[in-house]
Amino acid sequence: MGLMTIKTFSLGGDLTVNRLGFGAMRLAMGTFGGPPRAQESGIAVLRRAVELGVNHIDTAGFYGRGAVWANESIRTALTPYRDDLVIATKVGPLRGPDGVPSEQATPDQLRGLVEADLRSLGLDRLDLVYLRVGGMTGPGGESIAERFAVLAELRAEGLIRHLGVSNVDAAQFAEARAIAPVTAVQNRHTGDMELLAECEEAGIAYVPYFPLGGGGSPVDAERLGKVAARLGATTAQVAITALLATSPSVLAIPGTGSLDHLEENLAANDLSLSDEDLSDLRG
Repeated sequence: MGLMTIKTFSLGGDLTVNRLGFGAMRLAMGTFGGPPRAQESGIAVLRRAVELGVNHIDTAGFYGRGAVWANESIRTALTPYRDDLVIATKVGPLRGPDGVPSEQATPDQLRGLVEADLRSLGLDRLDLVYLRVGGMTGPGGESIAERFAVLAELRAEGLIRHLGVSNVDAAQFAEARAIAPVTAVQNRHTGDMELLAECEEAGIAYVPYFPLGGGGSPVDAERLGKVAARLGATTAQVAITALLATSPSVLAIPGTGSLDHLEENLAANDLSLSDEDLSDLRG
């Protein structure tokens, strides 16, 4: 069975999600520094995403601008939540004066952030909470043990079902796993193939953020364009499908505030890449 025909993944062994999900960052704004979008648009996108089979939504309490916030949009659009809907969130970043989440929460602040997510999403327990470490760049190498231990305590209390880590290196990943089970890793794309292989071996999800090259890391448009033209697909669809072909542990969470882009992205579910396509993409 090819990787692209494996449509689901078991998070933590008890939550089955479709491997092509949805990232909520762009529901409220195009960029952290940009103007807010109309909340009605985000609500429409969320409802259509679920209609099209999305059952894994990735969000965060700091996804918002002005009066528009992703968590409130999710609650408004989707409550009462479907039984199979998995909502993942992340805590750790704090917004600076410019609105960019460039500061980090202390261990003492993490409980309050988790409780705020519970309130804004209208939940009694969060399905998956990532500890997002570092700033807007790559992993910084600092110890995450004290902060991850706080989330482990909240999991033991029943406020969190599963734990993840985001923007981590191999040492930080190991540090977290020594404290409590790690269900998912959310790092930038799939540059660290050793860490991805470790996740695959352990049955841990690997959930790349900026899967379509956002955040200043554009995808290879030339290679994607060549394959897309051959298949009669878009470059976004090819990028998503290629990402899912990397490993059965990879989950894709492309985000958008546009209904048209949403439907384009989710149509990648129906795309298959040949060995020739994959060879062209990997160079």
